[in-house]
Amino acid sequence: MTLAPTQRELMLNHFGGPEGFAVVDRPMPRPGVGEVLVKVLAASVQFTDVILRKGRYPDLKQKPPLVLGYDLVGEVVELGQGVHSPSLGQRVADLTMVGSYAQYRTLVAERVAVVDPALDVAQATTLVLSWVIAYQLLHRDAQVQKGQKLLVIGAAGAVGQALVSLGRLAGCVVWGTAHAPHAELVRSLGATVVDPDHDDFARTMAGGFDAVFDGLGEGGFTRAWRAVGPRGHLSAYGFSTAVQHDASFATLGVWLAKLWWWNAFGGARSARFVSITALRLAHPDWFVTDLGVLFGMLGRGEISPRIAERIGLEGVADAHRRLERGGLEGKIVLLPNGTPAAVPAPALSAGRSPVRLMS
Repeated sequence: MTLAPTQRELMLNHFGGPEGFAVVDRPMPRPGVGEVLVKVLAASVQFTDVILRKGRYPDLKQKPPLVLGYDLVGEVVELGQGVHSPSLGQRVADLTMVGSYAQYRTLVAERVAVVDPALDVAQATTLVLSWVIAYQLLHRDAQVQKGQKLLVIGAAGAVGQALVSLGRLAGCVVWGTAHAPHAELVRSLGATVVDPDHDDFARTMAGGFDAVFDGLGEGGFTRAWRAVGPRGHLSAYGFSTAVQHDASFATLGVWLAKLWWWNAFGGARSARFVSITALRLAHPDWFVTDLGVLFGMLGRGEISPRIAERIGLEGVADAHRRLERGGLEGKIVLLPNGTPAAVPAPALSAGRSPVRLMS
């Protein structure tokens, strides 16, 4: 394959609003030792990217100008020195944090997960962040068991929907908080709807829940903690409420300190803040294994993430505005090189319906 000397990227020139984005031509990257060059087939555009764009993401070390893009599915087009796997032409997925709003980029070969070419790349890329977080919260952190009672706070969000669906597939009984416009969606996924404005989470379930999952952080996770049963667990994985209200890093630090205190002195109850990037650093094999499980579910038709729109690089700024307004009924997926060939929907096993998600 002959590569052009340049490629297009979406550059963020300064932290702040979406007006800081600009499409630019940059030299084509080349893979170093142990790296592969991939043609980016799909990358999610998600609220985590909004947090990064605002400069509010605690783990971000880079400063503008930089290219955002937290995940991708791509095709390997060039191998760096010493790379024997993956091979040329294979499709791979990776959790990148930055750099995937581009036509091409390099990846560390040993970190990628191989993607079945029969999968739709847009649906596949929706699994790389939101669904892996949900799977690991359920099975790596809370270690849920069949029959347990779970509460998902923010069940209409991307990770929330995945938590409800995967929790149900694990045989758990699930409750999910959702405002009226999204109540039917959450109900359709198999959860009992809890009104976050009027219901006291602690009173929803007599004796408390076996596991509570909170990506909003309202009140510093206090309401969520009160809903945890005497031997239950709180998995905190985000603080979007704080970001939307421009809370300081000091405030976020206090929230994390509360979780530590509850975990240390909560008796048989436990609490933990789960960062997918930190978890991947500690257990790099988990990411590839868990993503492989999810790809298998997608291929068998057990899950079917919903795509709201497929866009090009020029559409990302507007996508960020829509994400901040809320109310999207599916994932926005960036296709920086155009739309790949359509993939037929996988056949469902007898008697099974796909879980339709608005992630």
